[in-house]
Amino acid sequence: MDRPRQPPKDRPRNRPKDRNEADPGLPIEFGPASNAEYDPEPVLPLVLRETIRRARDDAERNARRLGMSRREFLLSACGAATTFLALNACTREEHRANPSSSTSEPGGSYEIPPSASVEPPSAFEALGGEEFIFDVQGHLLEYHLNPVLNGQSFWEGFPQKDCGEDDPRVCYSIEHFLELMFLRSDTNMLVLSSLPIFPEGSPLSPEIMDITRRTIEGLCRDERILLHAQALPNVGGQRAALDAMEHIANRYPVAAWKTFTHFPGAFEGDGNVWWLDDRDGGDLGERFIRQVVALGIPTICTHKGLSLGNPNASPDDIGPAARRHPDVNFVAYHSGFEAGTPEGPYTRETAHLGVNRLIASMEREGIGPNENVYAEIGSTWWYVMRYADQAAHVLGKLLKHVGEDNVLWGTDCLFYGSPQPLIQALRTFQISEELRERHGYPKLTKEIRAKILGLNGAALYGIEPNTSTCEFTRRELEQLRRILPGNTTALGPRTRAGVQAFRDDDRELWARSAELLR
Repeated sequence: MDRPRQPPKDRPRNRPKDRNEADPGLPIEFGPASNAEYDPEPVLPLVLRETIRRARDDAERNARRLGMSRREFLLSACGAATTFLALNACTREEHRANPSSSTSEPGGSYEIPPSASVEPPSAFEALGGEEFIFDVQGHLLEYHLNPVLNGQSFWEGFPQKDCGEDDPRVCYSIEHFLELMFLRSDTNMLVLSSLPIFPEGSPLSPEIMDITRRTIEGLCRDERILLHAQALPNVGGQRAALDAMEHIANRYPVAAWKTFTHFPGAFEGDGNVWWLDDRDGGDLGERFIRQVVALGIPTICTHKGLSLGNPNASPDDIGPAARRHPDVNFVAYHSGFEAGTPEGPYTRETAHLGVNRLIASMEREGIGPNENVYAEIGSTWWYVMRYADQAAHVLGKLLKHVGEDNVLWGTDCLFYGSPQPLIQALRTFQISEELRERHGYPKLTKEIRAKILGLNGAALYGIEPNTSTCEFTRRELEQLRRILPGNTTALGPRTRAGVQAFRDDDRELWARSAELLR
């Protein structure tokens, strides 16, 4: 396969000459950014713009106080603590200035002592941890392993192309994925999860996923990556699609199925969508679930939320399907969250909005906490962790109604770069006592956080938690992150045009791969 190594000469690159001296950006990314399943915020709210300004000023001052370069400080735990403290302060000021606030203080905050901004031991104590971290939603886009992608331009729409390589296409590689997930974060294990992309020519094909799994096995001499298999029972002939599931299950170590009831209709506008509970009068959902059981892999991970306006991405069908099939685990990826729909408490009047739809679907079918419905928070947590009230309500509702054993850690990275800031955010976030008393939310204890970050996922997948870090200790990793070249920015598209370009390229890839197969 011909693999061009030099980028097009007419494509400017604005990367600094010395990557080790480049400003990596704030350690906590505030956006705009997207995973290409929703449009980024065109303008950040004032509270976030002020947080960014204040965090940069504080970082400059604290770096001088510690005798660090700006870059080294921003890549340190002290830099992360400084940024979270700035977010706390700006959120509190905004809340107090809002006369319509229904609570005396923000719904949540990051429990970080001021000393953590200038004292490395204090920062590591606040933001570090030794818990098992199992990310059940990891993604990479691989360029060179897939000949269908040669000549395609999907990579041009992602900030990931600015990772610092001479050829930006090298940024889309297994090596970069493993570095960001396992060296630049405290992640111990992960699931490579399928994307809503047509299977032929996909930059995240089963072959690429399995190569990634075997690569990390060779590096670490243990199993750290589990695989989802993409299941699209409505694409192509129904019988052929179900047979393809058997073929994939026989060829690869499939841990669960990933499916999209709104694909491809939400992207193509062709009406090709379906429901898990067959409310449209067909039997596709039932046949799919029976095939899952017959193949002995009874866990269905289904995209719910981030719908692009398509009703079939609603989690309304989760409850009925789970009630009919108590022997199957149903994992609602994104938990029904919709970007741009503010999250508040679960009430009868708001049961049709966002995450509340998943809870309402469960309640209608009599499914209680910690049964066979799970909520995954990839992209959801990245979005709401910037907004204290929403973050508190999302975590509080899910823990209360879906169950403390059934909320799963997922990040949707690499679309947001390294997941380390997301991990640090969950380690330190606390729901306010006022919201806990008012809505019955639990306090985020160390035990509950450990469940969310990994133990719940390990129980679902039946794996033994692997808390080793391959070759480095957590403290060594924290020190190593200060000197590794690169930056801390999100890697997904940052504009509505970038999101649309990704969707257009998906269609182009499918058309080209279909031609190659004929």
